Amino acid sequence: MSNVSEAPYAMSAEVQHQCVVAKGPRHDPAPIPEEGKWIAAKQITDISGYTHGVGWCAPQQGACKLSLNVKNGVIEEALVETIGCSGMTHSAAMAAEILPGKTILEALNTDLVCDAINTAMRELFLQIVYGRTQSAFSDNGLVIGAGMEDLGKGARSMVGTMYGTKEKGVRYLEMTEGYCTRMALDADDQVIGYEFVSLGKMTDFIKKGMEPNEAYEKSKGTYGRFAEAVKYIDPRQE
Repeated sequence: MSNVSEAPYAMSAEVQHQCVVAKGPRHDPAPIPEEGKWIAAKQITDISGYTHGVGWCAPQQGACKLSLNVKNGVIEEALVETIGCSGMTHSAAMAAEILPGKTILEALNTDLVCDAINTAMRELFLQIVYGRTQSAFSDNGLVIGAGMEDLGKGARSMVGTMYGTKEKGVRYLEMTEGYCTRMALDADDQVIGYEFVSLGKMTDFIKKGMEPNEAYEKSKGTYGRFAEAVKYIDPRQE
């Protein structure tokens, strides 16, 4: 019997004339946690999960947080949040249209317009295919719409913007709650609280017909010992 094997692809003469040595152990892939199950993933359709990835562009002037909800290898939901670069917001608009409906392998090899978004896709891909997702131990994973729920009632990204100098100290500009309007200082000029306005709530009030000034006042809130302050300052003007 000839030892020459017949394969559907080209083989070198040396390999063609080698005899067959039987394969022993199968060594299947190690199971990974996916949406409440242990899965030995062998192909893209075996992958499911909801998670996040963070990326940055080459000059590191901006960053992207990308959240994907993957079901059976296909991206069903995408949330693209960017900060630090004006052009990146427009790239995010395109990426949010491009991603849904693609497999995660397609998405990994698709130009998502911005280096930061592409890098976030790479980092997120690694988490998903290794079973390190937010929904790894959640039965049936998270529903489509989990990304919007992450944004909260105002459907706005959580942003923190702080500025400080050695000579003049710190300025609170934006917190999770919203746009900081005033900082509260004690007798030693130390920060003890702040006032903010929730831009999402204010916009929703105005859309429903409320007068802008009333909406502005109704959307305000405070944090810390704001009422005990000796002095209040506008962080953008003082």
